[in-house]
Amino acid sequence: MILQARIPHDLTQMKPLPGIAPLDPAAWLKVDDAYAAQMAERARLLSTRREAVLAIEPEAMPAAQELLEVVLAHLPEAFTRSGEVVTRPDGVEVTLDREDPMGTLGVLVQEDLCLLQKRGEEHVLTGAVLCFPAGWRLADKVSRPLSIIHVPIPEYDDNIGRRVQRLFDGVRPGKPLVRVNRLFHDDPTLFQPGPRRSNNDRANPATAPYLRSERQCLVRLPETEAVVFSIHTYVIERGPETP
Repeated sequence: MILQARIPHDLTQMKPLPGIAPLDPAAWLKVDDAYAAQMAERARLLSTRREAVLAIEPEAMPAAQELLEVVLAHLPEAFTRSGEVVTRPDGVEVTLDREDPMGTLGVLVQEDLCLLQKRGEEHVLTGAVLCFPAGWRLADKVSRPLSIIHVPIPEYDDNIGRRVQRLFDGVRPGKPLVRVNRLFHDDPTLFQPGPRRSNNDRANPATAPYLRSERQCLVRLPETEAVVFSIHTYVIERGPETP
């Protein structure tokens, strides 16, 4: 099991969808007590299940390469860099590969990273490194617009869909947004690509032994204007006072 000791954000007052708030750009990427274990699992998945956790359209490569540069500029202080080699907080050295930007990002930061680009009236998922899905398969969502990506989640109705699309249209470079969710689980496994009907069908909230929370951020890339949807996953064992 890969667990954090705690979830650093308040889950007692959950906001209705989309539940978004402004974010300090300096607070975008996080390193927590499960960093080393999560990164080892990410490396394992990228080595053995790459087709399941990484996808990118050829047209999205400029955005992916820009994303790598933006992430490098926002790495927390626990990272160090010497030329083309980044030393992670756990001491592992990562050689930057700009021909494989999503793969490089996948072994650099804890966040899963999804690229969405505007095509017509909607943003489309054009690339991602997604090692820790909670009930969705990357292969089912890549090259599809937001309205299709969120099917069949009943909470995501037409009204929410329009509001989310406006958020994607409105997010500005240097002014990221953040939201968190709360998911009850019987199984603490991070890689859970199985389909789901809703956020409530994984476990009974009253008895589920694990609580999973995703810290989701929206970041606009200034050059390609792609939107990055980042997901930092926390899983803890529930105690008597866990919400």
